[in-house]
Amino acid sequence: MFSFFKRFKGSKTSDTAPDDPQLDTPEAELAEDAPVEAPAPLAAAPAAAVTPVAPVAPTVSAAPAVTAAIAPQAVEIVPPPQAEAAAKRSWLTRLKTGLSKTSSNLTGIFVGTKIDEDLYEELETALLMSDAGVDATEFLLETLRETVRAERLTDPQQVKAALRAQLITLLKPLEKSLMLGRAQPLVMMIAGVNGAGKTTSIGKLAKHLQSFDQTVLLAAGDTFRAAAREQLAIWGERNNVTVVAQESGDPAAVIFDAVGAAKARKIDVMMADTAGRLPTQLHLMEELRKVKRVIGKALDGAPHEVLLVIDANTGQNALAQVKAFDDALGLTGLIVTKLDGTAKGGILAAIARQRPIPVYFIGVGEKVEDLQPFSAEEFSDALLG
Repeated sequence: MFSFFKRFKGSKTSDTAPDDPQLDTPEAELAEDAPVEAPAPLAAAPAAAVTPVAPVAPTVSAAPAVTAAIAPQAVEIVPPPQAEAAAKRSWLTRLKTGLSKTSSNLTGIFVGTKIDEDLYEELETALLMSDAGVDATEFLLETLRETVRAERLTDPQQVKAALRAQLITLLKPLEKSLMLGRAQPLVMMIAGVNGAGKTTSIGKLAKHLQSFDQTVLLAAGDTFRAAAREQLAIWGERNNVTVVAQESGDPAAVIFDAVGAAKARKIDVMMADTAGRLPTQLHLMEELRKVKRVIGKALDGAPHEVLLVIDANTGQNALAQVKAFDDALGLTGLIVTKLDGTAKGGILAAIARQRPIPVYFIGVGEKVEDLQPFSAEEFSDALLG
């Protein structure tokens, strides 16, 4: 497997799509002195690198003192070059295959054609059909026209190469590595709508983190859907990772307790799953804000990452989700799932143009290795290769 993180510095099985959970708006946040009921863990198997300790006391006052941020260390962890090259080729093949429905509409335009207005019109239609959006489509076509005129391009393949360069430039701001080691634990809050693949992405990410010698603890913050807790527990057992969960109850309390457990056990990364919700469900969006505030009370500066999982197949609706969740939570990164077989791969161009939040990972399948860091160049090659 090639390098999952570009650097290590202080840095479809999918969720099933059940009915949206119905619950009342939380009436009060956890007070700093209020007792928190310790939830029973669903999966009791501790991470292999975690030393067993006494259970965390169920009150805020009894929790361990807030751990100060650890100074980052510039350490690059990469697998042997030969293994990395083989894994890279395998990943690029899967990515290109996954995006074939999107790319077929684009690449065919440049075969046996002339550089005229018809070419630009066909390209505009193909970009819009890929859900690149009006803004990104107009930007790409305008810059492409300028390049063709300035460089006096006469071969359609030259125009295709110019489009590839423009697409890389557009997507480059989304390319960012997840930085580990900034705090112990590094707390990650995962959100998204039902069926986007949150729980599965958390399980895959936990496995990859372990390959970089990171100890992991999971919090089942979706307390209203038994299937979500069970699915996370399965990933916990598979990865030998402790899962803190509770049947029903307050999601904020479960996650608060998980942060305390992660501090006590000196866990490297704590990931909190949350219940799927639509941005239009205002009371559920307010619950997410509450969870974020409570995490901050459990550990100063947390959550260090607020990630949104989006399904690429939803196209422009995914962009609307990014905007809504970013406005509510202040997103730090995205995980884009189900790019395999989608005809709407252009959605990343729309995100780059209208809400350029880093895309940490993209998924093109059900296996663990099918979730990998986003690369603007690799993605553009898969679309226009």
